[in-house]
Amino acid sequence: MSVKTKLKGILLDISGTLHINYTPLPNAVAALAKLRTTGVKIRFVTNSTKLTDELLFTKLIDMGFELDRTEIFSSLSAAKQEIKRRNYRPLLLLEDDALPQFSDIDQSEPHNAVVVGLAPSRLDYKHMNRAFQVLRSGAELVGIHRARYFASSERELSLGPGPFVTALEAASDKQAHLVGKPAKAFYQLALADMGLLDEPEAVAMVGDDVLADLGGGAQDLGLQRFLVRTGKYRSGDEHKAEVPLDGAFDSFAAMVHDLYP
Repeated sequence: MSVKTKLKGILLDISGTLHINYTPLPNAVAALAKLRTTGVKIRFVTNSTKLTDELLFTKLIDMGFELDRTEIFSSLSAAKQEIKRRNYRPLLLLEDDALPQFSDIDQSEPHNAVVVGLAPSRLDYKHMNRAFQVLRSGAELVGIHRARYFASSERELSLGPGPFVTALEAASDKQAHLVGKPAKAFYQLALADMGLLDEPEAVAMVGDDVLADLGGGAQDLGLQRFLVRTGKYRSGDEHKAEVPLDGAFDSFAAMVHDLYP
């Protein structure tokens, strides 16, 4: 296929697009290496909240992917920026492996914010009820993202943080402020880092979630939007896009082969 505008930058989702759990998707490592040879700028944009950015970087390197630590833009980092900007003292519903990223944040009581990410060990009644009580006392609700589910294996989907954010919204009568994909500001951070903030039409967003990766800010900014049929993708997802996608491929490797034969 041909692209609308010659690509100068590519934003890559990670989980479900490049790998699932600790296993690279077929030919994904080689495809990324090939993409590097084209000269296109690459940033990795992820809603992963179970690991710090440092642990995520190490995980990708261990799987064989070639990248620089500074190329990772995570919703976890966006949440931290928001916490600092608003002087929040948050109650963090995050996994233990993600908490070190917030070690320099004041988390003392009384909390004035509740931050919710993908945290299977924290999203039980005890922790959710505590979050509800903090919200009822006047705290703000921050959803790192609202993904409904994620690919926990090649064949299975598991609940994402979205339903838990929605539950807290309904119970507390508060609207969550979302900081990760598909928030427009999140994509703008990555575009600015590539020096392409004024050329969004020359940047493609690649992901396996037609809404969380390719909707919202990706659509509003005019990015080229490419769906890969791996990870959380399910048959017919292409048709869920509010605006028609620019392309759909069987995998990230298939996309690179098609765009750069």
